[in-house]
Amino acid sequence: MRQEKRCVSCGLVLKQRGATSFPCPNCGEVTLGRCRRCRDQGVAYACPACGFRGP
Repeated sequence: MRQEKRCVSCGLVLKQRGATSFPCPNCGEVTLGRCRRCRDQGVAYACPACGFRGP
């Protein structure tokens, strides 16, 4: 069963326009997803692997 990609900040499923996914800038081990709303508002996120925090 395939798991849906979700925003690391709010948990929203990443299907809408403006959402993005990228490797963690610190460790590169995890792909982080961000929804458009959290990106626009600069909501904080944290990497579950290394704890890196960013907006």
